[in-house]
Amino acid sequence: MRLALFQPDIPQNVGAALRLAACLDVDLEVIEPCGFPLSDKAVRRAALDYGRLARWTRRASFKDFLAAPERAEGRLILFTTRGAEPLHSVAFQAGDTLIFGRESSGAPEEVHAAAQARVYIPLHPDARSLNLTVSAAIGLSEALRQTGGFPKPRTP
Repeated sequence: MRLALFQPDIPQNVGAALRLAACLDVDLEVIEPCGFPLSDKAVRRAALDYGRLARWTRRASFKDFLAAPERAEGRLILFTTRGAEPLHSVAFQAGDTLIFGRESSGAPEEVHAAAQARVYIPLHPDARSLNLTVSAAIGLSEALRQTGGFPKPRTP
């Protein structure tokens, strides 16, 4: 299971996603360009003490992301407010990459076209959207639950 952020706008969301990926033992891919300077120093600061656990990769473009060998391992599942299927009806697979669009504008058509599935998280009718990392945590939790992919607890 992998988590991907398409051109994120908010550095704090990348930091929270790094922490999420580290804690749930999944790889994170950040697809550039970002809406802020993505320096190694900024990432270390945002990841806090979880940086040593985080496995993450920068992709220079969506084209580079699609060409990465990891894409052969499973499907590309796009989380979007324009999704076709509610989260609870999707059957996730261990090799899937869950991708989330920009906070300001979502995912462009090229990302929608590349996805093998588009998913939405059902919300109250008057609610517009969730925070990016909250959405990633909800989606990733369901995917890991279905696939048995949660980290095993440390035995005392």
